[in-house]
Amino acid sequence: MGENTATKNHLPPQAFSVSVDTDSQRDSKWFDDDGRPKRTGNVWTASAHIITAVIGSGVLSLAWAIAQLGWIAGPAVMLLFSFVTYYTSILLSACYRSGDPVNGKRNYTYMDAVRVNLGGVKVKICGFVQYVNLFGVAIGYTIASSISMMAIKRSNCFHQSGGKDPCRMNANPYMIGFGIAEILLSQIPGFDQLHWLSLVAAVMSFTYSTIGLGLGIGKVIENKRVRGSLTGISIGTVTQTQKIWKSFQALGSIAFAYSYSMILIEIQDSVKAPPSEAKTMKKATLISVVVTTLFYMSCGCFGYASFGDQSPTNLLTGFGFYNPYWLLDIANTAIVIHLVGAYQVYCQPLFAFIEKEAARRFPDSDFVTKDIKISIPGLPTFNINLFRMVWRTIFVVFSTVISMLLPFFNDVVSLLGALGFWPLTVYFPVEMYISQKKIPKWSTRWLCLQILSVACLIITIAAAAGSIAGVITDIKTTMPFHTSY
Repeated sequence: MGENTATKNHLPPQAFSVSVDTDSQRDSKWFDDDGRPKRTGNVWTASAHIITAVIGSGVLSLAWAIAQLGWIAGPAVMLLFSFVTYYTSILLSACYRSGDPVNGKRNYTYMDAVRVNLGGVKVKICGFVQYVNLFGVAIGYTIASSISMMAIKRSNCFHQSGGKDPCRMNANPYMIGFGIAEILLSQIPGFDQLHWLSLVAAVMSFTYSTIGLGLGIGKVIENKRVRGSLTGISIGTVTQTQKIWKSFQALGSIAFAYSYSMILIEIQDSVKAPPSEAKTMKKATLISVVVTTLFYMSCGCFGYASFGDQSPTNLLTGFGFYNPYWLLDIANTAIVIHLVGAYQVYCQPLFAFIEKEAARRFPDSDFVTKDIKISIPGLPTFNINLFRMVWRTIFVVFSTVISMLLPFFNDVVSLLGALGFWPLTVYFPVEMYISQKKIPKWSTRWLCLQILSVACLIITIAAAAGSIAGVITDIKTTMPFHTSY
């Protein structure tokens, strides 16, 4: 008995669940009803996590997305997906506890919720799609951060040369630098220690989004007119076939810009109760989706109004604006800081999953389960877990190497996102909600939920087709490890 207790004390909090039977333990101010340390998250920390995950640097490409769709379809699609994301997130958050929404058994991860509500092969499908998607996001963020870091150097180079020097440079050193930062930050054990990083990242996302918005408004005033058309980029600027593929890609880009369902349950598991976790997440989701939509609409629409058919894929790193160059530097610095935090928010569920599996399979291994206390004068004592340190370091190195090997991976990530959007954001939340609430088959509510699911599946297929077309084009024009901008 004593041996088992000692072993469990060495496990990371994500790696085990403890049943608590006595009233004195259940009422402890130090522990929650499942025996884990008291959760401290609230509406604002959950909102910060969501905003950090959702408002990525992709916000700056929304002008390009709206340019493909036009003034009618662009904003309409954005509003549509903001509603779909909010609604399906509410369905998913209701599945955090099984049975009673206040005292029911907790599901600590997305896979746990699928296992309890659906079971069978669907659990493996969910896990595969979720973790491949998270791995793809890590690679995409590594590439995006290197582009922003190079943009800082290029803007200064352009300013010094008066635009005469093309200022080409290699992306690899910047990817390596980002990887080193992530190796250090990846030693943060879990979501409950990420609050500060998410808050900083959320502030940074507002910073560069606001700068992009301000520059867009300034450009519209300078032009003295609103550019763009009701139906989007005109035939002639692109061919009919290109317009179709780019419209599909744009549709996908907007849909996936809102996607964070694959980490929603993990965020919810950091929230304290009372009130119930589902109520807290409902408020946090509403706040986050409203804030995100306002920024998306503002940046996307003003960017399109500024450049029309010529809208760049990224208002800042695409050099839609050369001056004021110092403002571009601030915006791109904010993007890098935000991506540093967002990388951790997305990767923590994957880290926790591998560490939980390792602890389950090797419960007697000190390398896997034992924490080593490190004391540095002037700093609080912190714990180092050797397996966590080695595994997370290998993960970051591997994702960085792939980023350098496949520098066009943004299109591949778009494909992974396309394949992940429907199952993770729509299908599993809808099916779990139907199962948990025991909604009768062929009832009005059941039919409405199924129609929503099928409609989003069609959009996912279209977006995946557009992404595949982009990947094929990139493969023909890119050499591995030889990326320059």
